Amino acid sequence: MFQKILIANRGEIAVRIARTCREMGIATVAVHSTADRDGRAAAYADETVQIGPPQARRSYMYVPAIIEAALRTGADAIHPGYGFLSEDPDFARICAEHGIAFIGPPPEVMEVAGDKARVRGLLADAGLPVLPGSDGTLPTLDDAQEVARSVGYPVIVKAAAGGGGRGIAVADSPTALRRAYRETTAVARTVFGSGEVYLERYVPAARHVEVQLLCDGHGTALHLGERDCSLQRRRQKLIEEAPSPGLSPHLRARLGEYAVMAARALGYEGAGTVEFLVDHSGRPTFMEVNARIQVEHPVTEMITGLDLVREQIRVAAGERLTLTQRDVRPSGWAIECRINAEDPDADFRPTPGVLEVFRPPGGPGTRVDSGFAQGDRVPSHYDSLIAKLVVWAPTREQAVARADRALAEFTVHGPGVATTVPLLRELLAHPDFAAGRHHTNLVDQMTRSKGDSDVREDDVRTGAHR
Repeated sequence: MFQKILIANRGEIAVRIARTCREMGIATVAVHSTADRDGRAAAYADETVQIGPPQARRSYMYVPAIIEAALRTGADAIHPGYGFLSEDPDFARICAEHGIAFIGPPPEVMEVAGDKARVRGLLADAGLPVLPGSDGTLPTLDDAQEVARSVGYPVIVKAAAGGGGRGIAVADSPTALRRAYRETTAVARTVFGSGEVYLERYVPAARHVEVQLLCDGHGTALHLGERDCSLQRRRQKLIEEAPSPGLSPHLRARLGEYAVMAARALGYEGAGTVEFLVDHSGRPTFMEVNARIQVEHPVTEMITGLDLVREQIRVAAGERLTLTQRDVRPSGWAIECRINAEDPDADFRPTPGVLEVFRPPGGPGTRVDSGFAQGDRVPSHYDSLIAKLVVWAPTREQAVARADRALAEFTVHGPGVATTVPLLRELLAHPDFAAGRHHTNLVDQMTRSKGDSDVREDDVRTGAHR
Protein backbone atom coordinates (compact mmCIF):
# COMPACT_ATOMS: atom_id res chain seq x y z
CA MET A 1 0.00 0.00 0.00
CA PHE A 2 1.11 3.58 -0.61
CA GLN A 3 2.83 5.49 2.17
CA LYS A 4 2.17 9.02 0.95
CA ILE A 5 -0.27 10.38 -1.65
CA LEU A 6 -0.03 13.78 -3.29
CA ILE A 7 -3.48 15.21 -4.08
CA ALA A 8 -3.24 17.09 -7.37
CA ASN A 9 -6.47 19.03 -6.98
CA ARG A 10 -8.26 21.57 -4.81
CA GLY A 11 -11.54 22.27 -3.05
CA GLU A 12 -13.98 19.65 -1.88
CA ILE A 13 -12.51 16.72 -3.81
CA ALA A 14 -9.07 17.35 -2.29
CA VAL A 15 -10.56 17.37 1.22
CA ARG A 16 -12.59 14.26 0.44
CA ILE A 17 -9.51 12.34 -0.78
CA ALA A 18 -7.48 13.46 2.25
CA ARG A 19 -10.16 12.14 4.60
CA THR A 20 -10.06 8.66 3.12
CA CYS A 21 -6.25 8.67 3.16
CA ARG A 22 -6.31 9.57 6.86
CA GLU A 23 -8.66 6.67 7.57
CA MET A 24 -6.31 4.35 5.66
CA GLY A 25 -3.24 5.60 7.55
CA ILE A 26 -1.74 7.16 4.41
CA ALA A 27 0.07 10.50 4.69
CA THR A 28 -1.05 13.27 2.30
CA VAL A 29 0.49 16.19 0.45
CA ALA A 30 -1.78 19.00 -0.73
CA VAL A 31 -0.55 21.17 -3.57
CA HIS A 32 -2.10 24.60 -3.86
CA SER A 33 -1.99 27.82 -5.82
CA THR A 34 -1.46 31.17 -4.13
CA ALA A 35 -5.24 31.68 -4.25
CA ASP A 36 -5.79 28.51 -2.19
CA ARG A 37 -3.00 28.80 0.40
CA ASP A 38 -5.56 29.20 3.20
CA GLY A 39 -8.02 26.63 1.83
CA ARG A 40 -9.40 23.67 3.78
CA ALA A 41 -7.52 21.18 1.60
CA ALA A 42 -4.19 22.72 2.54
CA ALA A 43 -5.18 22.82 6.19
CA TYR A 44 -6.35 19.19 6.18
CA ALA A 45 -3.28 17.57 4.59
CA ASP A 46 -0.12 16.48 6.41
CA GLU A 47 2.11 18.56 4.13
CA THR A 48 1.53 21.38 1.66
CA VAL A 49 3.42 22.64 -1.38
CA GLN A 50 2.66 25.88 -3.20
CA ILE A 51 2.89 25.18 -6.92
CA GLY A 52 2.05 28.44 -8.65
CA PRO A 53 -0.19 31.46 -9.14
CA PRO A 54 -4.00 31.34 -9.26
CA GLN A 55 -4.25 30.52 -12.97
CA ALA A 56 -4.80 26.75 -13.29
CA ARG A 57 -2.51 26.45 -16.30
CA ARG A 58 0.34 27.70 -14.14
CA SER A 59 -0.52 25.67 -11.03
CA TYR A 60 -2.98 22.76 -10.94
CA MET A 61 -2.36 21.91 -14.59
CA TYR A 62 1.38 22.66 -14.57
CA VAL A 63 2.87 19.18 -14.60
CA PRO A 64 6.52 20.04 -13.80
CA ALA A 65 5.52 21.76 -10.53
CA ILE A 66 3.31 18.83 -9.47
CA ILE A 67 5.95 16.20 -10.24
CA GLU A 68 8.61 18.24 -8.45
CA ALA A 69 6.33 18.51 -5.39
CA ALA A 70 5.79 14.74 -5.37
CA LEU A 71 9.51 14.01 -5.64
CA ARG A 72 10.47 16.59 -3.04
CA THR A 73 7.97 15.25 -0.48
CA GLY A 74 8.55 11.57 -1.22
CA ALA A 75 4.99 10.87 -2.40
CA ASP A 76 4.73 7.46 -4.02
CA ALA A 77 1.34 8.11 -5.65
CA ILE A 78 -0.71 10.98 -7.04
CA HIS A 79 -4.50 11.20 -6.88
CA PRO A 80 -5.76 13.68 -9.52
CA GLY A 81 -9.39 13.90 -8.34
CA TYR A 82 -11.60 15.07 -11.21
CA GLY A 83 -11.07 17.83 -13.74
CA PHE A 84 -7.60 19.32 -14.24
CA LEU A 85 -5.18 16.43 -15.02
CA SER A 86 -7.46 13.54 -14.06
CA GLU A 87 -7.92 12.26 -17.63
CA ASP A 88 -4.56 13.27 -19.07
CA PRO A 89 -2.72 10.15 -20.31
CA ASP A 90 0.51 12.10 -20.79
CA PHE A 91 0.47 13.11 -17.13
CA ALA A 92 -0.05 9.48 -16.11
CA ARG A 93 2.91 8.44 -18.25
CA ILE A 94 5.12 11.16 -16.74
CA CYS A 95 4.16 9.93 -13.27
CA ALA A 96 5.24 6.40 -14.23
CA GLU A 97 8.53 7.66 -15.66
CA HIS A 98 9.32 9.17 -12.25
CA GLY A 99 8.31 6.06 -10.31
CA ILE A 100 5.06 7.59 -9.04
CA ALA A 101 1.77 5.67 -9.21
CA PHE A 102 -1.13 7.45 -10.91
CA ILE A 103 -4.42 6.69 -9.15
CA GLY A 104 -6.63 6.19 -12.16
CA PRO A 105 -6.95 3.98 -15.24
CA PRO A 106 -3.95 3.15 -17.42
CA PRO A 107 -2.92 5.95 -19.83
CA GLU A 108 -3.81 3.91 -22.90
CA VAL A 109 -7.37 3.49 -21.56
CA MET A 110 -7.67 7.23 -20.89
CA GLU A 111 -6.38 7.90 -24.39
CA VAL A 112 -9.14 5.84 -25.98
CA ALA A 113 -11.87 7.03 -23.61
CA GLY A 114 -10.87 10.65 -24.17
CA ASP A 115 -11.42 10.34 -27.92
CA LYS A 116 -15.22 10.40 -27.96
CA ALA A 117 -15.50 9.44 -31.61
CA ARG A 118 -13.06 6.55 -31.31
CA VAL A 119 -14.56 5.07 -28.15
CA ARG A 120 -18.03 5.33 -29.71
CA GLY A 121 -16.94 3.06 -32.56
CA LEU A 122 -15.06 0.67 -30.28
CA LEU A 123 -18.02 0.15 -27.96
CA ALA A 124 -20.47 -0.17 -30.83
CA ASP A 125 -18.32 -3.09 -32.03
CA ALA A 126 -18.45 -4.50 -28.48
CA GLY A 127 -22.26 -4.60 -28.64
CA LEU A 128 -23.34 -1.35 -26.97
CA PRO A 129 -26.19 0.56 -28.64
CA VAL A 130 -25.08 3.88 -30.15
CA LEU A 131 -26.96 6.70 -31.83
CA PRO A 132 -26.83 6.98 -35.64
CA GLY A 133 -23.97 9.29 -36.50
CA SER A 134 -20.54 9.65 -38.05
CA ASP A 135 -17.97 6.89 -38.21
CA GLY A 136 -15.11 8.82 -36.69
CA THR A 137 -14.41 12.54 -36.92
CA LEU A 138 -15.54 14.99 -39.59
CA PRO A 139 -12.69 16.97 -41.20
CA THR A 140 -14.95 19.28 -43.20
CA LEU A 141 -18.40 20.87 -43.09
CA ASP A 142 -19.29 18.94 -46.24
CA ASP A 143 -18.61 15.69 -44.36
CA ALA A 144 -20.86 16.84 -41.51
CA GLN A 145 -23.67 17.82 -43.88
CA GLU A 146 -23.51 14.44 -45.63
CA VAL A 147 -23.83 12.56 -42.33
CA ALA A 148 -26.63 14.85 -41.16
CA ARG A 149 -28.60 14.16 -44.34
CA SER A 150 -28.14 10.46 -43.72
CA VAL A 151 -29.19 10.33 -40.04
CA GLY A 152 -31.77 13.13 -40.18
CA TYR A 153 -32.15 16.36 -38.21
CA PRO A 154 -31.86 17.41 -35.43
CA VAL A 155 -28.21 16.50 -34.93
CA ILE A 156 -25.63 17.27 -32.27
CA VAL A 157 -22.03 18.21 -33.06
CA LYS A 158 -19.49 17.28 -30.37
CA ALA A 159 -15.80 17.87 -29.80
CA ALA A 160 -14.01 14.52 -30.05
CA ALA A 161 -11.73 15.51 -27.16
CA GLY A 162 -14.50 17.29 -25.25
CA GLY A 163 -16.15 16.90 -21.91
CA GLY A 164 -17.88 18.79 -19.14
CA GLY A 165 -20.71 19.96 -21.40
CA ARG A 166 -18.41 22.09 -23.57
CA GLY A 167 -17.78 21.82 -27.28
CA ILE A 168 -21.35 20.77 -28.06
CA ALA A 169 -23.94 22.35 -30.35
CA VAL A 170 -27.34 21.22 -31.63
CA ALA A 171 -28.50 21.89 -35.19
CA ASP A 172 -32.01 21.41 -36.61
CA SER A 173 -31.28 22.48 -40.21
CA PRO A 174 -28.41 22.72 -42.72
CA THR A 175 -28.07 26.45 -41.95
CA ALA A 176 -27.86 25.74 -38.22
CA LEU A 177 -25.36 22.96 -38.87
CA ARG A 178 -22.99 25.37 -40.62
CA ARG A 179 -23.00 27.57 -37.53
CA ALA A 180 -22.78 24.62 -35.12
CA TYR A 181 -19.85 23.07 -36.97
CA ARG A 182 -17.93 26.36 -37.10
CA GLU A 183 -18.55 27.17 -33.43
CA THR A 184 -17.83 23.68 -32.12
CA THR A 185 -14.54 23.30 -33.99
CA ALA A 186 -13.45 26.73 -32.70
CA VAL A 187 -14.34 25.84 -29.10
CA ALA A 188 -12.67 22.44 -29.46
CA ARG A 189 -9.41 24.00 -30.64
CA THR A 190 -9.44 26.67 -27.92
CA VAL A 191 -10.53 24.58 -24.94
CA PHE A 192 -9.33 21.05 -25.76
CA GLY A 193 -6.43 21.69 -28.12
CA SER A 194 -8.00 19.69 -30.96
CA GLY A 195 -10.58 20.90 -33.46
CA GLU A 196 -11.83 17.40 -34.31
CA VAL A 197 -15.59 16.90 -34.06
CA TYR A 198 -18.12 14.17 -34.70
CA LEU A 199 -21.89 14.09 -35.13
CA GLU A 200 -24.82 12.10 -33.80
CA ARG A 201 -28.58 12.28 -34.10
CA TYR A 202 -29.88 14.52 -31.32
CA VAL A 203 -32.33 13.07 -28.79
CA PRO A 204 -34.42 15.89 -27.26
CA ALA A 205 -35.85 15.62 -23.75
CA ALA A 206 -33.83 12.50 -22.97
CA ARG A 207 -32.73 11.17 -19.60
CA HIS A 208 -29.02 11.22 -18.76
CA VAL A 209 -28.21 8.01 -16.90
CA GLU A 210 -24.70 6.87 -15.94
CA VAL A 211 -23.46 3.61 -14.48
CA GLN A 212 -20.66 3.50 -11.89
CA LEU A 213 -17.84 1.07 -12.65
CA LEU A 214 -15.27 -0.43 -10.33
CA CYS A 215 -12.57 -2.63 -11.86
CA ASP A 216 -9.25 -4.04 -10.67
CA GLY A 217 -6.16 -5.15 -12.55
CA HIS A 218 -6.94 -8.83 -12.01
CA GLY A 219 -9.93 -9.20 -14.32
CA THR A 220 -12.78 -8.21 -11.99
CA ALA A 221 -15.22 -5.65 -13.40
CA LEU A 222 -18.29 -4.60 -11.41
CA HIS A 223 -21.06 -2.08 -11.80
CA LEU A 224 -22.46 -0.33 -8.72
CA GLY A 225 -25.82 0.67 -10.14
CA GLU A 226 -26.85 3.79 -12.00
CA ARG A 227 -27.33 7.49 -11.30
CA ASP A 228 -29.70 9.94 -12.96
CA CYS A 229 -28.00 13.20 -13.95
CA SER A 230 -30.73 14.75 -16.10
CA LEU A 231 -31.11 18.07 -14.26
CA GLN A 232 -28.46 20.19 -15.95
CA ARG A 233 -27.75 23.74 -16.98
CA ARG A 234 -25.59 24.22 -20.05
CA ARG A 235 -25.12 20.45 -20.01
CA GLN A 236 -23.47 20.64 -16.59
CA LYS A 237 -25.19 18.81 -13.77
CA LEU A 238 -27.10 20.41 -10.88
CA ILE A 239 -28.88 17.49 -9.19
CA GLU A 240 -28.02 13.80 -9.33
CA GLU A 241 -29.76 10.83 -7.76
CA ALA A 242 -29.35 7.10 -7.35
CA PRO A 243 -31.01 4.99 -8.39
CA SER A 244 -32.56 6.54 -11.50
CA PRO A 245 -36.35 6.85 -11.25
CA GLY A 246 -38.60 5.35 -13.88
CA LEU A 247 -36.30 2.59 -15.10
CA SER A 248 -37.71 -0.90 -15.39
CA PRO A 249 -35.79 -3.69 -13.62
CA HIS A 250 -34.89 -5.08 -17.05
CA LEU A 251 -33.45 -1.76 -18.29
CA ARG A 252 -31.59 -1.19 -15.02
CA ALA A 253 -29.95 -4.62 -15.32
CA ARG A 254 -29.22 -4.09 -19.01
CA LEU A 255 -27.43 -0.79 -18.40
CA GLY A 256 -25.23 -2.50 -15.81
CA GLU A 257 -24.40 -5.24 -18.29
CA TYR A 258 -23.54 -2.69 -20.97
CA ALA A 259 -21.24 -0.85 -18.58
CA VAL A 260 -19.33 -4.02 -17.71
CA MET A 261 -19.10 -4.89 -21.41
CA ALA A 262 -17.57 -1.45 -21.99
CA ALA A 263 -15.09 -1.93 -19.14
CA ARG A 264 -13.92 -5.26 -20.51
CA ALA A 265 -13.62 -3.89 -24.05
CA LEU A 266 -11.44 -1.05 -22.77
CA GLY A 267 -9.39 -3.05 -20.26
CA TYR A 268 -10.56 -0.61 -17.62
CA GLU A 269 -9.05 -0.34 -14.12
CA GLY A 270 -10.22 1.81 -11.21
CA ALA A 271 -13.41 3.82 -10.81
CA GLY A 272 -15.19 5.28 -13.81
CA THR A 273 -18.57 5.70 -15.44
CA VAL A 274 -20.32 4.77 -18.64
CA GLU A 275 -22.94 7.34 -19.62
CA PHE A 276 -26.14 6.75 -21.55
CA LEU A 277 -29.09 8.66 -22.96
CA VAL A 278 -32.50 7.07 -22.40
CA ASP A 279 -35.23 8.33 -24.72
CA HIS A 280 -38.93 8.70 -23.94
CA SER A 281 -39.59 5.11 -24.99
CA GLY A 282 -36.95 3.75 -22.59
CA ARG A 283 -34.40 2.96 -25.30
CA PRO A 284 -30.78 3.51 -24.11
CA THR A 285 -27.85 4.58 -26.24
CA PHE A 286 -24.20 4.95 -25.26
CA MET A 287 -22.90 8.49 -24.83
CA GLU A 288 -19.38 8.46 -23.35
CA VAL A 289 -16.95 6.98 -20.82
CA ASN A 290 -15.56 9.10 -18.00
CA ALA A 291 -12.22 7.67 -16.93
CA ARG A 292 -12.08 9.17 -13.41
CA ILE A 293 -13.99 9.61 -10.18
CA GLN A 294 -16.95 11.94 -10.74
CA VAL A 295 -18.38 14.84 -8.77
CA GLU A 296 -21.54 12.86 -8.04
CA HIS A 297 -19.84 9.69 -6.75
CA PRO A 298 -21.23 10.27 -3.19
CA VAL A 299 -24.76 9.27 -4.20
CA THR A 300 -23.46 5.84 -5.16
CA GLU A 301 -21.49 5.66 -1.92
CA MET A 302 -24.65 6.48 0.05
CA ILE A 303 -26.71 3.65 -1.44
CA THR A 304 -23.94 1.02 -1.51
CA GLY A 305 -21.97 1.83 1.65
CA LEU A 306 -18.71 1.76 -0.33
CA ASP A 307 -15.89 4.32 -0.24
CA LEU A 308 -15.01 4.72 -3.92
CA VAL A 309 -11.84 6.69 -3.25
CA ARG A 310 -10.60 3.90 -0.96
CA GLU A 311 -11.30 1.39 -3.74
CA GLN A 312 -9.48 3.58 -6.27
CA ILE A 313 -6.42 3.67 -4.04
CA ARG A 314 -6.48 -0.08 -3.40
CA VAL A 315 -6.78 -0.89 -7.11
CA ALA A 316 -3.96 1.52 -8.01
CA ALA A 317 -1.79 -0.25 -5.41
CA GLY A 318 -2.37 -3.52 -7.27
CA GLU A 319 -4.84 -5.05 -4.83
CA ARG A 320 -7.83 -7.15 -5.81
CA LEU A 321 -11.41 -6.05 -5.28
CA THR A 322 -12.92 -7.94 -2.38
CA LEU A 323 -16.43 -7.67 -3.87
CA THR A 324 -18.33 -9.70 -6.40
CA GLN A 325 -21.31 -8.42 -8.36
CA ARG A 326 -23.57 -10.39 -6.05
CA ASP A 327 -22.18 -8.44 -3.06
CA VAL A 328 -23.36 -5.11 -4.51
CA ARG A 329 -26.76 -4.50 -2.95
CA PRO A 330 -27.91 -0.86 -3.25
CA SER A 331 -30.33 0.29 -0.58
CA GLY A 332 -32.58 3.34 -0.31
CA TRP A 333 -32.34 6.56 -2.31
CA ALA A 334 -29.69 9.29 -2.47
CA ILE A 335 -29.78 12.78 -3.96
CA GLU A 336 -26.91 15.21 -4.51
CA CYS A 337 -27.40 18.97 -4.99
CA ARG A 338 -24.50 21.08 -6.24
CA ILE A 339 -24.23 24.39 -4.41
CA ASN A 340 -22.51 26.74 -6.86
CA ALA A 341 -21.55 30.37 -6.37
CA GLU A 342 -23.63 31.44 -9.35
CA ASP A 343 -26.65 33.62 -10.01
CA PRO A 344 -29.30 31.62 -11.88
CA ASP A 345 -31.24 34.85 -12.52
CA ALA A 346 -28.24 36.33 -14.34
CA ASP A 347 -27.62 33.47 -16.77
CA PHE A 348 -25.64 31.55 -14.11
CA ARG A 349 -23.00 34.24 -13.84
CA PRO A 350 -20.29 33.22 -11.31
CA THR A 351 -20.42 35.23 -8.06
CA PRO A 352 -17.06 34.87 -6.30
CA GLY A 353 -16.56 36.60 -2.96
CA VAL A 354 -16.11 36.20 0.78
CA LEU A 355 -18.41 33.74 2.58
CA GLU A 356 -19.23 35.94 5.55
CA VAL A 357 -21.84 33.36 6.62
CA PHE A 358 -21.44 29.68 5.68
CA ARG A 359 -23.58 27.31 7.73
CA PRO A 360 -24.06 23.87 6.14
CA PRO A 361 -27.03 21.75 7.27
CA GLY A 362 -26.91 18.61 9.38
CA GLY A 363 -29.38 16.00 10.54
CA PRO A 364 -30.15 12.38 9.69
CA GLY A 365 -28.84 11.05 6.39
CA THR A 366 -27.22 14.37 5.48
CA ARG A 367 -23.68 14.78 4.14
CA VAL A 368 -21.97 18.00 2.99
CA ASP A 369 -18.69 17.86 1.04
CA SER A 370 -17.04 21.26 0.77
CA GLY A 371 -13.66 22.89 0.44
CA PHE A 372 -14.82 26.08 2.17
CA ALA A 373 -15.60 27.36 5.65
CA GLN A 374 -17.06 30.57 7.01
CA GLY A 375 -14.80 33.51 6.25
CA ASP A 376 -13.18 31.89 3.20
CA ARG A 377 -13.07 33.62 -0.15
CA VAL A 378 -14.50 31.86 -3.23
CA PRO A 379 -11.87 32.69 -5.88
CA SER A 380 -12.77 33.74 -9.39
CA HIS A 381 -10.16 31.52 -11.01
CA TYR A 382 -11.86 28.12 -10.79
CA ASP A 383 -15.16 26.31 -11.13
CA SER A 384 -17.90 27.85 -8.98
CA LEU A 385 -18.74 24.71 -6.93
CA ILE A 386 -18.61 25.52 -3.22
CA ALA A 387 -20.34 22.48 -1.71
CA LYS A 388 -22.19 19.26 -2.44
CA LEU A 389 -25.22 18.44 -0.35
CA VAL A 390 -25.95 14.70 -0.36
CA VAL A 391 -28.87 13.06 1.42
CA TRP A 392 -30.02 9.48 1.88
CA ALA A 393 -33.45 8.13 2.83
CA PRO A 394 -35.29 4.81 2.50
CA THR A 395 -37.52 6.09 -0.35
CA ARG A 396 -37.29 8.71 -3.10
CA GLU A 397 -40.14 10.73 -1.64
CA GLN A 398 -38.36 10.91 1.72
CA ALA A 399 -35.05 11.72 0.04
CA VAL A 400 -36.60 14.65 -1.86
CA ALA A 401 -38.15 15.98 1.36
CA ARG A 402 -34.85 15.59 3.20
CA ALA A 403 -32.92 17.37 0.43
CA ASP A 404 -35.37 20.29 0.50
CA ARG A 405 -35.17 20.51 4.29
CA ALA A 406 -31.39 20.52 4.18
CA LEU A 407 -31.29 23.16 1.43
CA ALA A 408 -33.60 25.35 3.51
CA GLU A 409 -31.06 25.08 6.36
CA PHE A 410 -28.06 25.81 4.12
CA THR A 411 -27.12 29.43 4.86
CA VAL A 412 -24.62 31.22 2.63
CA HIS A 413 -24.14 34.99 2.62
CA GLY A 414 -21.44 37.35 1.44
CA PRO A 415 -21.06 40.58 -0.55
CA GLY A 416 -22.12 39.85 -4.11
CA VAL A 417 -22.34 36.10 -3.50
CA ALA A 418 -25.39 34.34 -4.91
CA THR A 419 -25.90 30.58 -5.00
CA THR A 420 -27.95 27.95 -6.78
CA VAL A 421 -29.81 27.00 -3.57
CA PRO A 422 -33.13 28.72 -4.53
CA LEU A 423 -33.08 27.10 -7.98
CA LEU A 424 -32.30 23.69 -6.50
CA ARG A 425 -35.33 23.94 -4.21
CA GLU A 426 -37.46 25.00 -7.17
CA LEU A 427 -36.26 21.98 -9.14
CA LEU A 428 -36.99 19.58 -6.29
CA ALA A 429 -40.54 20.95 -6.14
CA HIS A 430 -41.13 20.79 -9.89
CA PRO A 431 -43.95 18.37 -10.75
CA ASP A 432 -41.90 16.69 -13.48
CA PHE A 433 -39.09 15.96 -11.03
CA ALA A 434 -41.52 14.79 -8.35
CA ALA A 435 -43.03 12.38 -10.87
CA GLY A 436 -39.62 11.20 -12.07
CA ARG A 437 -40.24 12.34 -15.64
CA HIS A 438 -37.65 15.15 -15.80
CA HIS A 439 -35.17 15.36 -18.68
CA THR A 440 -32.02 17.15 -19.80
CA ASN A 441 -33.86 20.21 -21.18
CA LEU A 442 -35.95 20.96 -18.09
CA VAL A 443 -33.64 23.52 -16.49
CA ASP A 444 -33.14 25.43 -19.72
CA GLN A 445 -36.89 25.50 -20.24
CA MET A 446 -37.38 26.86 -16.74
CA THR A 447 -34.67 29.50 -16.78
CA ARG A 448 -35.04 30.51 -20.44
CA SER A 449 -31.30 30.96 -20.47
CA LYS A 450 -30.20 32.87 -23.55
CA GLY A 451 -26.96 32.03 -25.30
CA ASP A 452 -24.07 29.93 -24.16
CA SER A 453 -20.71 31.64 -23.98
CA ASP A 454 -18.78 28.43 -24.59
CA VAL A 455 -15.41 30.04 -25.01
CA ARG A 456 -14.84 31.58 -21.59
CA GLU A 457 -11.72 31.81 -19.50
CA ASP A 458 -13.65 29.51 -17.12
CA ASP A 459 -13.39 26.72 -19.67
CA VAL A 460 -9.63 26.60 -19.60
CA ARG A 461 -9.10 27.54 -15.97
CA THR A 462 -10.62 24.49 -15.30
CA GLY A 463 -11.28 21.65 -14.01
CA ALA A 464 -14.80 22.00 -15.09
CA HIS A 465 -16.98 19.81 -12.88
CA ARG A 466 -18.84 17.35 -15.05
